[in-house]
Amino acid sequence: MKLGEPCGCFPTGRHYPGIAHLLRVRVGGLASELEPDAGWVDLPIACIDTETTGREAGVDRIVEIGIVVGRGGEVLERRSWLCNPGIPIPASASAIHGITDEAVADKPSLAEIAAEVMAFLAGRLPAAYNAPFDKGFLLAELERVGALGAAEATPPPALRREVEWLDPLVFARELYKALESRSLGAMCEQLGVTLERAHRATDDAEAALRVLYALAKDARLPASYAALVQEQKRLGRQQDEARRFWRNR
Repeated sequence: MKLGEPCGCFPTGRHYPGIAHLLRVRVGGLASELEPDAGWVDLPIACIDTETTGREAGVDRIVEIGIVVGRGGEVLERRSWLCNPGIPIPASASAIHGITDEAVADKPSLAEIAAEVMAFLAGRLPAAYNAPFDKGFLLAELERVGALGAAEATPPPALRREVEWLDPLVFARELYKALESRSLGAMCEQLGVTLERAHRATDDAEAALRVLYALAKDARLPASYAALVQEQKRLGRQQDEARRFWRNR
């Protein structure tokens, strides 16, 4: 082929429509039931928060689950469940979230509410502030009680390990690097979001969702679902590498 001649594959300089879909960058971590090119703000988002007996998933237990659903920047539904963990709640944990053994003594176990929680998450894009914590706990607990294996249908997006949860903390760390803290409380104060009862699941979940919607107004955040997940994964890798660097110094 002589210099200046068009490529034989695309003689017009444009992609053939019949194969354009094959040329998209494939983004991992997307929920298959949600449209990759859709504006993520317009998708149904389930923001999740868990309160627990400690910080180690697989050892500690969930005592409260809060899920707040939003779409188009508006909060639509709120649900919360207190559950009996079957083990004592340490005083150190109660000091944080205020949930005591007495408060959950007559509450159902996680196994008893699992189907209801899973149904509420169906078809919704999962999100959480510091998502690895809540995702790790929810998956570990539901696997422990056999809820995931017992499901006849495909589990909701939040309960499939390959699906990426949206995480406002990743973007807060990037967009507000100058802040001393990017905790949920600090970001609520920065963005004018009300957080009435910190460390209670539904209140934290709603605050996290409102922070996510506030961050959406920043032009640096991608608008489409696929692009947002791709950017979150890129930033997450950078942030993990930076933390490893400082720990090893």
